[in-house]
Amino acid sequence: MDVNLPSATVAEIEEALAQVAEIRAARVVSSEDGAILEIHVLATPQKSPKQIVRDIESTIMARFGIAIDHRTVSIAQLGRDAAPRDPRDKGRARIKSVSAEVIGVRASAKVQLELDGEVYDGFAEGAASTTGRRRLVAQAALEAVSQYVTGDFGFALEDVTIVDLGREKVAVSCVILVTPLGEQPLTGSAFARQAENESIVRATLDAINRRMNFLTTP
Repeated sequence: MDVNLPSATVAEIEEALAQVAEIRAARVVSSEDGAILEIHVLATPQKSPKQIVRDIESTIMARFGIAIDHRTVSIAQLGRDAAPRDPRDKGRARIKSVSAEVIGVRASAKVQLELDGEVYDGFAEGAASTTGRRRLVAQAALEAVSQYVTGDFGFALEDVTIVDLGREKVAVSCVILVTPLGEQPLTGSAFARQAENESIVRATLDAINRRMNFLTTP
């Protein structure tokens, strides 16, 4: 099944797939009229090819709203000892803990992250609406990361939500990176198979992780 898309989206899809934890490289082959013909992926062996294909399908649907045929996806897996650490992993945040509390009409969230061996705490509080509580969790994650990055940068949460994709629930986060040169929107996603708050943090980190090298370079 051919899936049509703007040619400019090919590079964006490749970049989005490269953010999936097990994927080291991705190439999208399209026809002259913009139909996706093939998706080639180089992946580490932590997951089965079938699981990786499902992650690819969900990532492309969550980021771009495009349904792909799994038969277009080709997976090549590295050997267990042949997958060196990606240098882009420098500065990537790891979740230590996520907690949230509601008292009356007010809510708060605390996110603890580990970055390069150091632990950073982020905190946010506000109204205890359903949407508000989700935003507080994402904002607490961004607050923790903000303590780590260097330079004249800032993060603004545009939106965060949980969406249904077939049988899966996916957390999707949109973060605005604010710099002296302007604003850059960043998006991230994560399966909401575990606690919802943790999936929100993972989606928010997914949005910014690929920019961490840039944000932490003196």
